[in-house]
Amino acid sequence: MPRKPEGIERLKQYILFDHDGVLVDTESWYYRAGERALADIGFTQDKAQYLRDMTRGQATWAQARAAGIDEQTISRQREVRNAYYQDYLRTEAIEIDGVVDTLAELSRYVRMAIVTTSKGADFAVIHEKRQITRFMDFVLVREDYELAKPHPEPYLTGLERFGATRAEALVVEDSTRGLNSAVAAGIDCAIVHNDFTSAQDFSQATYRIATLSELKDIILGER
Repeated sequence: MPRKPEGIERLKQYILFDHDGVLVDTESWYYRAGERALADIGFTQDKAQYLRDMTRGQATWAQARAAGIDEQTISRQREVRNAYYQDYLRTEAIEIDGVVDTLAELSRYVRMAIVTTSKGADFAVIHEKRQITRFMDFVLVREDYELAKPHPEPYLTGLERFGATRAEALVVEDSTRGLNSAVAAGIDCAIVHNDFTSAQDFSQATYRIATLSELKDIILGER
């Protein structure tokens, strides 16, 4: 576990990272896996509607339910989607340039954790051979809390694990759903650019950044 960094006192001493779309480029592959699973049963998913549903904490199956597809079929295709997604995770390029170097630099100044809606099984596949988690004090996956984003519980759970105050923490997100979770928890949020979610409403974000490398300036009070 990383130790608490030494040095001058800073307002932001803890970073709670979202995962998909922030530390790894997986958002589009998750969408494609669901799109493919629905296509297998003859249903065409509308991407724009998917992105709108996503901001409310819904996603792959909302359109199918609205179209009258029964829960037994959805349950079966969810397992199909999960298999497609894990195949993509093992075979596609999902790295985001500069992430590991940035985390190494940030670890000099703050303690860090991941708060993700990813299931534990998917998270394990992603990090089988990657170095990201070695910089983290802990990871919270979907099974580690009851209510998912945009509810504040995931980030409030992260604060509790750190023993941190809201003012000491910064959330890093790429979606309105995650931003709304951070806002509801009362934590400042930096939105990092992601092509997949770039059209969403980020007006409540404390910061907008192009890459994670800009976080150092925020932490050091240079922005």
